[in-house]
Amino acid sequence: QVQLVESGGGLVQAGGSLRLSCAASGRPFSSFAMAWFRQAPGKEREFVAGISWSGSRIYYVDSVKGRFTISRDNAKSTVYLEMNSLKPEDTAVYYCAASTRALSYSDRVYSTDGTYDYWGQGTQVTVSS
Repeated sequence: QVQLVESGGGLVQAGGSLRLSCAASGRPFSSFAMAWFRQAPGKEREFVAGISWSGSRIYYVDSVKGRFTISRDNAKSTVYLEMNSLKPEDTAVYYCAASTRALSYSDRVYSTDGTYDYWGQGTQVTVSS
């Protein structure tokens, strides 16, 4: 079993920044691919960013490219999502996800929620206009 705990959400004005963290426990973190998804009210869950176990491969949804940065610290078993230039449409519950499988390096694989075996409980991000 893998436990994922997100933190760092909150209320921020448009143009502001937040840094989300996701701490993992239960199995060796360095073997996981990790990702962030989000779900806004009334909408389906959406892929935001993904990172391979080594950090060598990174993927983003187009709407956050140039504004968000995903990173990981395997020594701390933590993945981060640095969010800058936030917009009201970024408002959502943000979820951390982990995949314990050996993944092929492709946008399609990393952006599919079925790829991931474990999910955190989510952290709310609200961006006011």
